[in-house]
Amino acid sequence: MTVNEQLIKDDLYEAVNGEWLKTAKIPDDKPATGGFNDLADEIDKTLMSDFEKMAADSSEKPALMQEFLNYYALASDFDRRATEGTTSLKKVLAPLENLTSQADFDTKWADFVRAGYPTPIGFDVDADMKNAQINALFAAAPGLILPDKTYYEEDNQQAAGLLVVFSQMMTKLLVVLDYSEEDAEQVISQALTFDRNLVPHVKSAEESADYSKVYNPQTFEEFGSQSKNLDLKAIVKNLLNGNEPEKIIVAEPKYLAAIDEILNEAHFNEFKSWLIVKTVSSLSSFLSDDIRVISGEYGRALSGSKGPKKQQKFAYYLAMGAYSGIVGEYYGHKYFGEDAKADVQRMVEKMIGVYQNRLANNKWLTSATRDKAILKLNKLGIQVGYPDKINPLYQKMHVDTKKTLLENAMGFDQLATEDMFSKWNQPVDRDLWEMSAATVNAYYHPFKNIIVFPAAILQAPFYSLEQSSSANYGGIGAVIAHEISHAFDNNGALFDEYGNLNNWWSEADLAHFKELSQQMVAEFDGTEYAGQKVNGTLTVSENIADAGGLSCALEAAKAEANADISAFFINWAQVWRMKASTQYMQLLLSIDVHAPAKLRANIQVQNLADFYVTFGINPGDKMYKNLDERVNIW
Repeated sequence: MTVNEQLIKDDLYEAVNGEWLKTAKIPDDKPATGGFNDLADEIDKTLMSDFEKMAADSSEKPALMQEFLNYYALASDFDRRATEGTTSLKKVLAPLENLTSQADFDTKWADFVRAGYPTPIGFDVDADMKNAQINALFAAAPGLILPDKTYYEEDNQQAAGLLVVFSQMMTKLLVVLDYSEEDAEQVISQALTFDRNLVPHVKSAEESADYSKVYNPQTFEEFGSQSKNLDLKAIVKNLLNGNEPEKIIVAEPKYLAAIDEILNEAHFNEFKSWLIVKTVSSLSSFLSDDIRVISGEYGRALSGSKGPKKQQKFAYYLAMGAYSGIVGEYYGHKYFGEDAKADVQRMVEKMIGVYQNRLANNKWLTSATRDKAILKLNKLGIQVGYPDKINPLYQKMHVDTKKTLLENAMGFDQLATEDMFSKWNQPVDRDLWEMSAATVNAYYHPFKNIIVFPAAILQAPFYSLEQSSSANYGGIGAVIAHEISHAFDNNGALFDEYGNLNNWWSEADLAHFKELSQQMVAEFDGTEYAGQKVNGTLTVSENIADAGGLSCALEAAKAEANADISAFFINWAQVWRMKASTQYMQLLLSIDVHAPAKLRANIQVQNLADFYVTFGINPGDKMYKNLDERVNIW
């Protein structure tokens, strides 16, 4: 790619992506387009074409692939969905509509959890943060109707309009389900009242981004004593097949402490309406296409998408959501393969070696902490391309073509919930993937100390044999090192080599790391973007990972005989290209732990001396940052 280097002095992102931004069109059914989005679109098109041909082919398929194709066919049969109408959703709603009191709900709560209904406490099973080899029970607050509690603040200018859209959408959906307009409006009003009652007691996205505040273990007795109105102990015992856990990890203790204020007979009607509204909102897309389009109105208002997804793409996304592991296995084997898997594995190992060298030569860590950091790095699990084994849950997911799409979906939810609770108090499976190989993304799991790179992200512009090694390091190299860096960001640094929440830092080193983290907060905090401001605290973990990843990948690129540092920085900026609706950018600013793409591209390079040397950037240039303002951690 040829770029005017003079323009880079003012704005790297615009210099690399400016021409593209002028002509790029955001698809009507999406809020954004760009590097990640375009790559995902191409993969979707490829897979949809493959599965269409596969469905038309009468030859025998692998059993799990056939189950996926059966479900995809069911999701794609919009004529049948129209004929079946709303009967299946009415059946789902009936147990909620027949509730008579808070006490009545209490006796049925565990059954509602198993069946996949929304409930006032979200129960989950995951690795115990203090003993990461064993799965523990977690309890959390439910989600709000608006994206974040900050939307409920008096000065938020979007909330009122969004709630109008939500209310209008829900009125249409409830009327379709044979509610009168008057009854529908009353149900919605009560649901919104209950929703607002949750707001003072739940965490914001910023608060939730701090993992150290998630671990609040309570004994079984302590958990049960949080409520006089509800038999919380009976609910937990029911979910765990009669077992009493030694502890329950409460993610939001403030919410649980207020549970009797939130759930009681005086508020039962509001709670019941909330259950109905949340259920209708989440399940209407499984019905006819007309109802599916209505059910997306609020989401489109939030994101700024101009229109709904086309029928076939929506059906694919729905089926993919249920069988993501099966689709990922197919994609990984057909379009990635063992040779590419081995090649990227070597690249990851090389980046770990670079990182280890950087840690070994770190100037601000004491030797004891440095040794612990290197130990954690050496214990880091690596998963590349696609998993070696498929989640055994898929073996239980059989499509009943005589049942409706919604009935099958609810059946799958129940299987998944039962499978989750069966893992309580069992060893953690570190090899189980939590992301499809067909997903354009990557992740680090702090409880397992593993990094995962699905096949879908391992291609241009991130990685290609047609790109120079320097460009590849500016793409996939920085992504790989970014995920490694998450092991040492403000959250990952709290966990040891086994994934346990365990302080392995000296007191002085930890204090210094927190100071450096605050510098990263300050570097982004308050930056103007899309008519709002970046929250440096919300995004700090990702910004630390970006900084460490880019710096580490740069070192690897410079070690190559044919190093082209200009290509390195240019591809770094290219992978972050993004054009999005204002609504979507503002939504991300409120809830996303990642900084805006343009700022990720521009701000991080300003911390690196090689950027200034490569493009001749000097004081007075807009991309210049004073030495004392540059942030370097890893």
